[in-house]
Amino acid sequence: MTRRFEGKVVAITGGTDGIGLVTARSFAAEGAQVYVTGRRPEKLDQAVAEIGHGAVGVQGDVGVPEDLDRLYARLRQDHGRLDVVFANAGISESAALGAIDEAHVDRLFATNLKGTIHTVQKALPLMTAGGAVVLAGSVAGSTGIGALSIYSATKAAIRSFARTWTTDLKSRGIRVNVVSPGMVQTPAMQAYLENNAGAEDAFKQMIPFGRLGSSDEIAAAVLFLASDAASFVAGHELFVDGGVMAV
Repeated sequence: MTRRFEGKVVAITGGTDGIGLVTARSFAAEGAQVYVTGRRPEKLDQAVAEIGHGAVGVQGDVGVPEDLDRLYARLRQDHGRLDVVFANAGISESAALGAIDEAHVDRLFATNLKGTIHTVQKALPLMTAGGAVVLAGSVAGSTGIGALSIYSATKAAIRSFARTWTTDLKSRGIRVNVVSPGMVQTPAMQAYLENNAGAEDAFKQMIPFGRLGSSDEIAAAVLFLASDAASFVAGHELFVDGGVMAV
């Protein structure tokens, strides 16, 4: 295995399961010192053990700015710098137009929008030239999936963040990109499929590759965007969706 991130310091929010956990494990296997966050202490401990390689867990919710302050205080204390941020934490909820209430909007905006803003903004004092920020988007930000208008709007905003933050940070040499998964086999997706008969077959019909993606495939895209191989890639949205958005 290559060691593209030997000596690099990486922070991943929402790193206790699914794409976040697999990505953290991939960074660690390639030499990075990985810090992950999660809301539930027991799951965070399990994730840190699974990641191995000296990974560090900092309990917290990205929707609570003070929790992010604790993450970055720990990073400052341990290393004094940060090379890569994967702003991965996010939530998805459904509500069709006519059934959208304020609590639904507030929950999604607090985590997906405000959480992403604070994750990146609070990291900046620790980041140096050559650093990389990868934001977690979704094909939902570019499509019109029913009952997902608020979630989709948050992901469309994240796509916009990558453009504007690339401009904001160009003088500092910090790259910002988005990885946007399609239908991926994660614990959350598995729970959805188990409760919605026929959904998996319907998804496979939508995907040119005829299958769901894996978290490892998304992690590979994140690591590419964070690596020196993507040194001239900025403000870009990389769809990892089996061809859904391209075909």
